[in-house]
Amino acid sequence: MSENITVLGLGLMGTALADALLSAGHDVTVWNRTPSKADPLVAKGATRAATPAEAVGASPLVIACLLDYPSVYEVLQDTQLAGKTVANLTTGRPAEAREAASWAAERGADYVDGGIMAVPPLIAQPGALILYSGSRAAFDRHEQAFAVMAEARYVGEDPGMAPLLDLAMLTGMYGQMAGLLEAAALVTSAKYPLKEFTETLLIPWLNAMAALGPAWAEKIEAGDHSTEVSNLEINRAGLENLVRAFREQGVKPDLLLPLKTVVDQRTARGLAHEGLSGLVEELYN
Repeated sequence: MSENITVLGLGLMGTALADALLSAGHDVTVWNRTPSKADPLVAKGATRAATPAEAVGASPLVIACLLDYPSVYEVLQDTQLAGKTVANLTTGRPAEAREAASWAAERGADYVDGGIMAVPPLIAQPGALILYSGSRAAFDRHEQAFAVMAEARYVGEDPGMAPLLDLAMLTGMYGQMAGLLEAAALVTSAKYPLKEFTETLLIPWLNAMAALGPAWAEKIEAGDHSTEVSNLEINRAGLENLVRAFREQGVKPDLLLPLKTVVDQRTARGLAHEGLSGLVEELYN
């Protein structure tokens, strides 16, 4: 079913979202601070709005994909939001999402916050995912339109949950990338073929280790950090050896040192018998 949908913000991501909606047959109104950025979308059938107020007035569903949350407030402050659904797909923090939900509610709007787990070229492609949290009724009402842009997964009434899970997934990615970069530096220092190492050794190993994630999650939720594999004392010694080897090869272990610090801290508490999952206990304030 075709919907009238407004997209505010036509950077790379906003343009990709609007283009996906247009391709699916929706009536899309677009606005951007620099009007010329709307030209390719207008050529495909989008309606260009001269002001944010005009854009918001055109549709019951307003998708914001702007620089940051202050930009969202600035763009929407002089618009009539009563009866609208605001889907804020701007990158932000959980606290910002909760504040924005209250701000929208004060103006009579339903609110959902989104975490986009895709780069712009992947929008509307297999594997693209957008997490949504906030008003369940608003999500259900517009789920069909959301699903056009990416797999749409609702994760709870707390508006901050989608950005929190977004940040958690990025954290896992950055951790993996940190290990990959350190490994690449070590292998390169020995002049071993890096592409061969990555394809035949590192990636299969990382995939095998990633498969342990659900079992670790069960242990963390149960507070049971026992292990039959390798305890923290073994890992502490391994990290010490690793750091020394890096330095002997003329490679900085800087991306690994924070992990070593937490392992040292946990073992100093007399918990050397635990598995690595116990490190999660050291991360709470």
